[in-house]
Amino acid sequence: MGARPIASLNSLRFGSFDHPKTRYLLNGVVGGIAGYGNCIGVPTVGGETYFNKCYNGNILVNVFSLGLVKKERIFKGVACGAGNPVIYVGSKTGRDGIHGATMASEEFDEKSGERRPTVQVGDPFTEKLLLEACLEVMSRDCIVGIQDMGAAGLTCSSCEMASRGGTGIEIDLSKVPRREVGMTPYELMLSESQERMLLVVKKGYEKEVEEVFKKWDLDVSVVGSVTDDGLLRVMNDGVMVAEIPARALSEESPVYLRPKERPEYLSMTQRFSIDNLPEPTEYAEIFLKLLGSPNIAGKGWVYRQYDHMVRTNTVVYPGSDAAVIRIKGTNKGIAMTVDCNSRYCYLDPYIGGMIAVAEAARNLVCSGAKPLAITDCLNFGNPEKPGIMWQFEQATNGISDACKRLNTPVVGGNVSFYNETQGEGIYPTPTVAMVGIIPDINLHQTQWFKDDGDVIVMLGKSYEELGGSEYLAVVHGIEEGMPPGIELDLEIAVQNACLEVIQKGIIKSAHDCSEGGIAIALAECCFSGPKFNRGAKVTISENIRGDCLLFGESQSRIIVSLDKGNLDHFKEIAEKNKAPFKIIGRVGGERLVINELINCPVEVLKQRWKMAIKERV
Repeated sequence: MGARPIASLNSLRFGSFDHPKTRYLLNGVVGGIAGYGNCIGVPTVGGETYFNKCYNGNILVNVFSLGLVKKERIFKGVACGAGNPVIYVGSKTGRDGIHGATMASEEFDEKSGERRPTVQVGDPFTEKLLLEACLEVMSRDCIVGIQDMGAAGLTCSSCEMASRGGTGIEIDLSKVPRREVGMTPYELMLSESQERMLLVVKKGYEKEVEEVFKKWDLDVSVVGSVTDDGLLRVMNDGVMVAEIPARALSEESPVYLRPKERPEYLSMTQRFSIDNLPEPTEYAEIFLKLLGSPNIAGKGWVYRQYDHMVRTNTVVYPGSDAAVIRIKGTNKGIAMTVDCNSRYCYLDPYIGGMIAVAEAARNLVCSGAKPLAITDCLNFGNPEKPGIMWQFEQATNGISDACKRLNTPVVGGNVSFYNETQGEGIYPTPTVAMVGIIPDINLHQTQWFKDDGDVIVMLGKSYEELGGSEYLAVVHGIEEGMPPGIELDLEIAVQNACLEVIQKGIIKSAHDCSEGGIAIALAECCFSGPKFNRGAKVTISENIRGDCLLFGESQSRIIVSLDKGNLDHFKEIAEKNKAPFKIIGRVGGERLVINELINCPVEVLKQRWKMAIKERV
């Protein structure tokens, strides 16, 4: 697109730690992201990592990358101008990850006599060279269109570029650089070898483009030309091996109106009532257990393997509600986050989709950013099953409705289906990545308490609800009930109030309440800062049972701290925005005390939270 990548996030889903492969997969994925990202020079500045047995057979690795481009220098994947050359650049083509379920790409094992499928092999150093070479050639006046070779390789990039331009493309496979002998046209067109791009350039500029890519030690070859007949035509050693209208592959593929049906399991899960759940007596013990849950525990073991400081733009490191980077040469900052609670989506995919958007926006607001737009990765099971198709429709409707209300357009994304093993699909996981702008980077915010004596205030309301909570899953082994409700009017009021008090410099910290409820949020405010632990004494007066009060996951709540002298100004802004709030405590001491139900040294809480994942891997 002409953008220089400046930051990445990832959203990772693994199976239960009881599963024999989880540790191996976790180490491999994190090591792969670290190895590639650290070498290519793009910082991984944040993300999320969740564990659930539904991912035992199908882990998810979703990655979001943010780039910076001048709006008048945006490039698109389009093929225009009959006679313009089509140029292949990057790595050579091999038998890597032939797209689809045919497993056509295989290697022959001479010892066993068996053929085994190959996979894509990434080379971050080549990717870095390709990145720089493309940006250099984009700085000149020679490119008509450009697209990476991703899924389906040459087939996808060529037919999509031609279709967008209303043109055709003719490709000569004998000109395609390759690293393996005897490759068939089928393999050449469908190979998913990494670090490759397809360019359409202005006729007469071939030599200039060739010089740039050769300077960066990359393969470059004119493999075809743009035509005016609308066809993708593939030649191989002078023989035409394929001819098809480009639009037939990119725009005119079948639209499947698959059967949809509400899954039967919801009739059972939604019968849950907290009236049948005994109230606990040992809240401190439960609190420590939740802090040690892999879904709540600190993810330092993961993100400390990533380089989050390369390019020196990172202002807020991993570990707060959102990552924040500066835009050099300006006073602005960009905040970004990824969010999805798949348990909520399993219990009600419409509400779960809405919450994914609302929580992402809330995280950005807590950092001082105005939410701008989202992209998503929609991960689901087999869409040929009516229940899965129903989940997909409901989740996308939830995302759509929330985005319309929050004014955050969906500007891109992708869909991943068939995530199932032995007939068991994953929980619906529509991951949302959201970006926001901070007008003055000096007014960014973080989640941890700053000074003893500061007042602690909760924006929003707490309700008596436990459905889909981490508390219910970890303590009672139950993944049932309705997920917490989401009222978008309340969400908008809370976010507007929080954003305004941050931009006016009134508060010192802001933290979203999410998994584990207000007790976990307060604990993270106490110990997640880079320097000191700070205790707090909190009294929350709500007429609801203790476990709902502490561990319920009611939405649209933000914990803020501020100097007492700013309290009146804070109240004015909250009331103007019609955002409910309560003064609930003070920062100070070495213990976290909540309603006399919890009274624990902050250092003990921190160690439990900090070591939980490291001790498992």
